Amino acid sequence: MSSVSLQNIDISYGNVPIVKKLDLTIKDGEFLVLLGPSGCGKSTLLNAIGGLTDVSGGSIFFNDKDVTWTDPKDRGIGMVFQSYALYPTMSVERNLSFGLRIAGIDRATIEKKVKWASELLQIDHLLDRKPSALSGGQRQRVAIGRALVRDADIFLFDEPLSNLDAKLRAELRLEIKKLHKTLKSTMIYVTHDQIEALTLADRIAVMKDGIIQQLDTPLNVYNKPANEFVGSFLGSPAMNKVEGRLVSEGESRFFIAGDFRLDVSRYPFAQNIESSRKVVLGLRPEHILPANGSAAAIEGQVSLVEPMGSNILAWSTFDGVSLSHLVGQDDSCEADRTFPVTIDVQKASFFDAETGWRL
Repeated sequence: MSSVSLQNIDISYGNVPIVKKLDLTIKDGEFLVLLGPSGCGKSTLLNAIGGLTDVSGGSIFFNDKDVTWTDPKDRGIGMVFQSYALYPTMSVERNLSFGLRIAGIDRATIEKKVKWASELLQIDHLLDRKPSALSGGQRQRVAIGRALVRDADIFLFDEPLSNLDAKLRAELRLEIKKLHKTLKSTMIYVTHDQIEALTLADRIAVMKDGIIQQLDTPLNVYNKPANEFVGSFLGSPAMNKVEGRLVSEGESRFFIAGDFRLDVSRYPFAQNIESSRKVVLGLRPEHILPANGSAAAIEGQVSLVEPMGSNILAWSTFDGVSLSHLVGQDDSCEADRTFPVTIDVQKASFFDAETGWRL
């Protein structure tokens, strides 16, 4: 297995900077997900790790070996792309074995590796088929298998599931998770899909404009976003954001936005915050709960309800502030009626209104 160390990486296309002064260390056997919107530099960074894109500055190390200018074929990596890139005239077996045959590996070793990879990915019954006779999920398994037979220390995945339907994505997510548990290899996975990131990763690096905004475990990235961008990018339904200010009254502290007033004395601020500080309150819908008779209830006027299967997403107005919140199917929440809720302030997020960073 191999660790990966990126030191002061710059990547530019002409005069346009894509990745800027980036440092990142990926541990042996870690599953790291690079997450971010289109154009944030995540695929460019992955290609630089794989040797497909040259860096403008900085160094890339696998373990203690500098591979910054090493050819891709000599880096000991396996890559899986968004497009399956299978040879259409070759059978599954020939697609899996092609790279090994070109490398001059003996027939017995090739057969052993193909058998192992095809059984691991449950495509051993498809070895005689051509790619045109396979489903999208089967083709992607073949693409993953082609990377596996290389005995790579590091696997790079560039949005491998984005061309699949929702059901197949869920199935293959599970297979990739199992694969990592079995192989214990270092895996670096690029996606813009937050569900993939949260379910697969040991750690998530959230990127924006070529810069890592937060690097942490999925739970910490979701529950304690480092800034407003991270909080907004993760979460479905999306995080509610309300602009207002913090006001201290004796031993208590309140968030005020127009007529909306919320006691936030129990919020664990990381620093001392002066009174009247302009802030943005971030509230995830699941942290706004049906009151069920609580003395701390606040009433909202429901304007819209969206059934989502096991839950219902309701949109309510609380003293002029519109918030989305989740309710159960048995909570009698209907449009054009009032509905009492409580807000779990300890699970909220406060961001500085100017910088966007967490307070």
